Parts: sequence; C-alpha cells; structure tokens
Amino acid sequence: MFLTISTTGSAERPATDLGFLLHKHPEKAQAFSTSYGTAHVLYPEADAERCTAALLLEVDAVALVRRGKGKGRGGAPDAALAQYVNDRPYAASSLLAVALSGVFSSAMRGVCAARPELPAQPRPLRVEVPALPARGGPGLVRRLFEPLGWTVTAEPVALDAEFPEWGDSRYVRLVLEADTLTLAEALRHLYVLLPVLDDAKHYWVASDEVDKLLRAGEGWLPAHPEQKLITSRYLSRRWSLTRQAMERLELVRLAEADDSDVEEIDNAVAAETESEEKPTPLAVQRREAILAALRACGAARVLDLGCGQGQLVQALLKDPSFTEIVGVDVSMRALTIASRRLKLDRMGERQAARVQLFQGSLAYTDKRLGGYDAAVLSEVIEHLDLPRLPALEYAVFGAARPRTVLVTTPNVEYNVRWETLPAGHVRHGDHRFEWTREEFRAWARTVAERHGYGVEFVPVGPDDPEVGPPTQMAVFTAGTVKEAKAA
Repeated sequence: MFLTISTTGSAERPATDLGFLLHKHPEKAQAFSTSYGTAHVLYPEADAERCTAALLLEVDAVALVRRGKGKGRGGAPDAALAQYVNDRPYAASSLLAVALSGVFSSAMRGVCAARPELPAQPRPLRVEVPALPARGGPGLVRRLFEPLGWTVTAEPVALDAEFPEWGDSRYVRLVLEADTLTLAEALRHLYVLLPVLDDAKHYWVASDEVDKLLRAGEGWLPAHPEQKLITSRYLSRRWSLTRQAMERLELVRLAEADDSDVEEIDNAVAAETESEEKPTPLAVQRREAILAALRACGAARVLDLGCGQGQLVQALLKDPSFTEIVGVDVSMRALTIASRRLKLDRMGERQAARVQLFQGSLAYTDKRLGGYDAAVLSEVIEHLDLPRLPALEYAVFGAARPRTVLVTTPNVEYNVRWETLPAGHVRHGDHRFEWTREEFRAWARTVAERHGYGVEFVPVGPDDPEVGPPTQMAVFTAGTVKEAKAA
C-alpha cells in the first residue's frame, strides 16, 4: 500500500520544507508500528526544487486476520476466504487512512513547532496513489476531489492488460494536483475520502467516528456537494450515526451562513436549571445485581452463558477482580456484534487475554465450560422451549458444575405494571414462557436438590408488595444442601 506527496519550491522557499511540515527528516528512512503492520516513511527525492515523501504501509496479513476476529473483508462472520484473499495489503483503504493520521498527526492538525508559519501557507502539491479502490468509478473520484480544489487524474486499471476485452477493474491510479491547498487540508481530504471511495472499513464504526469525521471535515465537508454520500459511506451506512452527523453538519452550515457560533444557533432548548433524575433501566439494574452477586461469592473466572451482544461481558471487563471472562452464545451474529461492542480488534494484549467469545449451544454438554467459579444465565431460560430445559439443566449444573450459578428471568406477575404491554402478552416475542415467582422457585428448588446446590432468591428492580419485582434471580451455590432464606 503506497502513497506519495510531492511539492516544488525554490531557493527562497525550498521544497524540503515538506520535511518540517511532516515532522519527518528527508535524510532518514523511518518505520512506525501500527495495529496491522509497519508504516515506512522515506523521501525518494529531496532538494530545494522538488521534494517527495512516500508512505509505504506494509500490512501484516496474519495480524489483519487475527485482529479482525473472523469478520472477513465485508464484515460477514462466514466470509472466511475473504480474510486471506483480499486487496488489503495493496490497495489504499481505511488502513492507509489510519496510518496517515497516526504517522502524520501533527501535519494533519496543522502544527509545526520548528516553523510555525509553514502550516498556513498553501503550496504546490501532488499526491499519487497507484492503486485506489473506487466504488463508483473515476467519475465519483472527480466528484469527490474536484470541489475541494484538486485537479484529478483517475486512470482505470484494467483487470488484465493482456485481455482488454475483460474491461476495467474497480481500481484507479489516482493523481491529485493543487496549488491553493495547505498540506493539512490535503491530508484531511485523504483521511476521509480514501475509505469513502473504498466503501469499506477494517474496524467497527462506533459513535466516536462522527467526531472524527467532523474534525477532519472541518472547513470543507459542510459545503461539499456530495456531503450525504461521504457521510453515509464514511460511517459504513449506519443510519443513526449518519443522521447524527448530518444534523451537526447542518448546524455548522447555518452558523457559517449567519457568521455566528454553533452554540448560538443550537439554543432552541434552554439549559435546565434542575436536572430531573431518570429511572435506571431494568437491564442496568439486572447487570448491577449480577455483578454484586458475583463479587459476593468471590468469583474470578466467569461464564456468561447466552451472552447475546456482550453487555454483561463488557461490564465484567471493567472490574479487574474478574480475571477470566467467557461469553457463549449459539448465535454467530450476536457474537459478531459482541466482538464489535468490546472492540476486541483494538483491545490491548493484557485486556484481551481476560476475555474470549465462542459459539456453543446450552442444550449440549461442552468440556470447555468446566472448571469455572461462576456461570450466569441472564434472561436465557425463557427463550427455550420447556421440553429443552432439562438438557440445559444437565449441561450447566450436571456437567459444567460451576461453584455458583446465577439465573435471572422475568416475573410474569409484574407484567400488569407495564402500561404498554397488552394483557396476556409476554415481554418479548421470542419468550417461550414467563414464570410466576412460585413457578420459578419450584423449578430452581428441584434443580438445586437434583444436583447438590443450595439456592437463594433475590429480587431485581422495584419489589412491588403485590406482584413482586420485575426480574427474579436465583443464586445457586454448590455443596450447600440446605436452601438459603429468600432475600
């Protein structure tokens, strides 16, 4: 993956000022570690008349696969072949954009401590990218770069020069030339538009990407004619983030038109003098109750059985007392979302060593689940058909046998307190059943007696004197034959 930035100069204004702007000395070849390989910066030519800086990104294909956690190039968990056969090491993409921002961060911000006057000076610039994926073809490349002051040459690359009848590939050789731009502006254009043209990112796009886009797009994105396409593609077509970014860009545009600050425009709602306390969501109360029970029993190695999208695993990771955390779910899609939520591909080695996710069914015994301090079944059992509960019971309590097992499930008696829940309906369309407090306790006592556990019952959420709490939790403890008193 290769990119060059060139400029011309004179004896009075030498081209080698590029070295000051990039904070990289023209007489040195330097290497920088990145998450996916090594970025090399070198200068093929450097004199007063002409200076060229080259960024060569050497991608570690093995690290790309390992840190990608099986998502494949397009993000699909089953795209196994795409992990190994792809264009990532060769064609400009979000990998190159991230390397640009990391290696040339000061230049992108327009900072030069040695020569503070240089960043604000426009200079002749020429940018070359030998292989650029362009979903939309050369026409889209021109529509993106020309409104920013670039003269664009986008030459399609043939699929095979020996077989011209096969036509062109989706790649172009890109040359950008401008005389009126600063280096910082040029780098910010590249940082945003390279992944936009590739229309793919190598990492999960989270809400912080909106801030990155607005920072890099400051001064040019609000007025760009392809603003909507750029925003949507940069944010991987996540509509909620795209809408948020478009709203903020519109505020910027209005503020610029009115020659005022964004804060002055966005003042329709006055700041509240008194903050109204919002009720804690039941899901949060449930996680807090589970964490409290795990800490009380001294668990360090914890199984989250039926981990779903990883909310509990994420909460467990924040507490260093939990030294090993395993999330298990039958849904590969849920595990993929959990991996993205946890940012496993960007997690440090020490933190990553504490957590693992794998696919498994709780209807079958699994040797991987043995030997743990505690297991959590949070809002899981009600998703199973009743005839399958004995299989789950044996897999967890009979085969895996953690020292402590926590089981939470809805209390159907509390459903009358949900104003929006029609009478006779369960809380979720996938719930096969919802138990009363007595039904849940009868099941839990039978399981405990059969497998040599004691059990105690803990209310989760407001404990209504008539119908009980919204969620009921059973805490099973191995070897405690006598049932503990209900809390």
